[in-house]
Amino acid sequence: MLAEEKSNVRLGLFVLAGSFFLIMTLYMIGKNQNFFGSNFALMARFKNVNGLTRGDNIRFSGIQVGTVKSIKLINDTTIEVILLIDHQMMPYIHKNAVASIGTEGLMGNKIVNILPGTQTGQSIEEGDLLSTKKIISTDEMLQTLDKTNSNIAEISENLKTAVLRLDSSKALWGILNDASLAINMKASLDNIREASAHANVMVTELHGIVTDVKNGKGLVGSLLTDTSLAFSLADAVAKIKLVGERATGLIEEVNGIAGNIQRDVRYGPGAAHSLLNDSVMAKKLSLSLDNIQKGTEAFSQDMEALKHNFLFRGYFRKLQKQQELSSK
Repeated sequence: MLAEEKSNVRLGLFVLAGSFFLIMTLYMIGKNQNFFGSNFALMARFKNVNGLTRGDNIRFSGIQVGTVKSIKLINDTTIEVILLIDHQMMPYIHKNAVASIGTEGLMGNKIVNILPGTQTGQSIEEGDLLSTKKIISTDEMLQTLDKTNSNIAEISENLKTAVLRLDSSKALWGILNDASLAINMKASLDNIREASAHANVMVTELHGIVTDVKNGKGLVGSLLTDTSLAFSLADAVAKIKLVGERATGLIEEVNGIAGNIQRDVRYGPGAAHSLLNDSVMAKKLSLSLDNIQKGTEAFSQDMEALKHNFLFRGYFRKLQKQQELSSK
């Protein structure tokens, strides 16, 4: 009896051990733990893990490479995630790889995606810290979609109001039903087309003028392209400048002479100063002119008297006849 009880106990212990081993094996397989192989650990730090839990999958370029070993809160803004990865993937993951948190499908479990870096980077080592990239979460996407739906609903309501106002607008329908509007628009388009044709002609002519100028045709072209003409023009400008400088000097000399004359007239010892400023001299000059005039009148009277004198009468008559003959 005692031996049978011992056998039952041993059988029970064996069954319990086998069941535990089977459960652990199934658990490790379900979590993709490399139970019989070697792993290495990497670290990644996020501000928000978006519901990531211990045991979630890790993918590198879409390939299952490991699981999340642990999640630890460093501070109020940093969460450290330990990634347990198959040792065979070490040569393919570089130090410049980037880790991000994604979702299996639209509403599936959370996973850690490792995006490969450039081939020039160094291979990853045990305990390295990966760079991280924030991915828009499903909640954020749903919030954005909800906001977009609200905006679309508001736009639709405004569009409905605008359409109703347009439908009830008699003025707008009057314009649309006006048969002359199409004719006027056609005439306007014809005018615009004609103006465009004229503008094209003007542009073509202007292009021809510019081309002629570039080729040195015409006065403007010669001025722009003929170097000898440019030198001649520069020489002419220099000569004009020289003439202007000489004219300036001449004007200064004339001003000096005029100043000297004015000074002599006002303060000099000459007759001009006496005539203009000496009142006694002026009176004498006036009296002399009067005497000359009186003498001239007396001389004229004496000559008239000589004409009637019998001694000189024949001479003056002969002289008069000669003058009449010469005038004929």
